[in-house]
Amino acid sequence: MARRRPPTAGSPVQDGLHFHPSPPIATNKKVASPLTDIPDHLLAEILIRLPSPEDLARISAACVSFRRLATDRSFLRCFRRLHAPPLLGFRDHDGFYPALPPHPSAPAARALALAADFSFSFLPSHCRWAVQDIRDGRVLLHRLHEQRDQLPLFTELVVCDPLHRRYILLPQVPDDLAASVQHLDPTVRKPQCTTFFLPIGEEEAAAAVEETTFRVICMIHCEHYLSTFVFSSSTGQWRAAASKAWSDLILSKREAVMMSQIHPFFLRRQYAYGCFYWDWLIIKIKKLLVFDTRRMEFSMADLPPGEWRMQVAIVEAGQGMLGMFVFRGGTAAGLSYIVAQHKGDSPSKWQTEKRISLDSGYKYCIEDATERYLLLGRTETSFLENPLTEYFSMGIKTLKLQRICAKQSTLMYGNRLYTNFPPSLLSSPTI
Repeated sequence: MARRRPPTAGSPVQDGLHFHPSPPIATNKKVASPLTDIPDHLLAEILIRLPSPEDLARISAACVSFRRLATDRSFLRCFRRLHAPPLLGFRDHDGFYPALPPHPSAPAARALALAADFSFSFLPSHCRWAVQDIRDGRVLLHRLHEQRDQLPLFTELVVCDPLHRRYILLPQVPDDLAASVQHLDPTVRKPQCTTFFLPIGEEEAAAAVEETTFRVICMIHCEHYLSTFVFSSSTGQWRAAASKAWSDLILSKREAVMMSQIHPFFLRRQYAYGCFYWDWLIIKIKKLLVFDTRRMEFSMADLPPGEWRMQVAIVEAGQGMLGMFVFRGGTAAGLSYIVAQHKGDSPSKWQTEKRISLDSGYKYCIEDATERYLLLGRTETSFLENPLTEYFSMGIKTLKLQRICAKQSTLMYGNRLYTNFPPSLLSSPTI
């Protein structure tokens, strides 16, 4: 019997006495539009919802279109506003301590520790340098002098990028500005100076300021007033920014005297929503000194009522409202997170959002805080000559403690969180 051949495409198929045309075979002539055909504004809405910077970096390697969008400065600014930069570790007087497993940032932190130079050996070797501030992966240092009693009010400053091993020496404060705060009368207490980074504001960010741009503020504590100068890398110059008499800050005479005499090194400084905050709990004054970087003005704000230990941390709670971490009670109990219901630089109507339980048998300390992270240190309460200190990070949104590392330490002060990979000081940013 002759074997029946299978029907070819489009040929009729016999079914008894009836013939039916066979269905056409599908072809690939018409396919769905690829993802790269999505308009950029819709693709941006998709990519900005990626959960982490690592995911954005991976997807940017998929194609040229993705990379072009993921490296766009305006897109990156929006992405960074929604996603906290990675917490990679902290630096203290002994060096840099990267986050160790099982901390989620451990792989990136290890890569940074291997690639960066946190001894700053690339700086001019004829000087000794001390860290003043760390922000967005950059480090601000000032020159140390062998004889501290001869330390000038305005010493040399340098901004460096330890990852790319680059630095920029800042010019000296001009003589006319320096003369406005220098006192030659030996009966007048010598002014004290502190320097730190001044973040780029939202308006400047919206104006597409280059990622290489940075600003530094120099704040001088005099006997009768506060004064500030600001350096901008865009102009390469210092300018006078703000000045305020202690007596104009709505203080009692006793409070004004006490606040003017404390060295700024011992004051805890935090930044949130365009304002710097300093608390004065170290001298038992329950007030916040506020410096608004948008209006360049000083003011005072009251801390919420209650019995606080000598540490608070100001953070960004979201929707323009301030958050504050405060200790209540003994060494182990009572880390509270409270939020000011009033938006703006003068917080009021604080409300407790959460009480965070801590393990007993330890002494806890708020080491540092950024807008989105808290650094906690803890040591055993039993007396030890050289105690082991454990360090933990806490995300403001999750309020989850995550162990960074542990080290032998007797000095629990001067630790600074290191977040984000720095954009180079001299070239365009990359992912």
